Amino acid sequence: MIAIIDYGVGNLYSLSHSLAYLGLECQVTRDPRCIQAASRLILPGVGAFGDAMAKLEDTGLTPLIRRKAGEGTPLLGICLGMQLLFERSYEYGLHQGLGLLKGSICPLREDIPPQLKVPQIGWNSLDIRRPHPLLAGVEQGDCVYYVHSYYAKDCGSALVASSAYGVDVPGLVARGNVAGAQFHPEKSGRVGLSILAAFAQWKGEEVC
Repeated sequence: MIAIIDYGVGNLYSLSHSLAYLGLECQVTRDPRCIQAASRLILPGVGAFGDAMAKLEDTGLTPLIRRKAGEGTPLLGICLGMQLLFERSYEYGLHQGLGLLKGSICPLREDIPPQLKVPQIGWNSLDIRRPHPLLAGVEQGDCVYYVHSYYAKDCGSALVASSAYGVDVPGLVARGNVAGAQFHPEKSGRVGLSILAAFAQWKGEEVC
């Protein structure tokens, strides 16, 4: 069973609907017992990093999420949920994240040409940097849907795929059993569905 962690910031319906469309068992929950029993976790999220991290802390689930990740349970963060996996964010101040991935979340506006709009909203192609099981059904140049104003920097070897938007925006990152998508798989058509289907089979290995 895939547990979609509900901490008050996320488009949970679209995600659960996509998983159900694929015939996958999932549950939107903040119940620690359900999360503990789950074989996979998804951490969604929209909004501001600091507010989201505070709401996640308020649920009391952060130790459980870290423990499940440490035990090898596959974990996928989506959009803001992906950003929360990192060490820190500079969105409206400095905020600490879950620290499951190395790197920082920084403003796009400071690093992209002035003619490009922030937030980045829309479809963009993926540049696959290295093979990964989550991309088993994805080809170089396939497009995914982004909505974001901040992006991951200094994520090093965790980078799996990026998209060009004035800078190389990490689109998919992974280390061990922890992965994150800056784009929205649940809004990315066939490509996004293939990633979610691959996640349901993923054991946490790094290589294809």
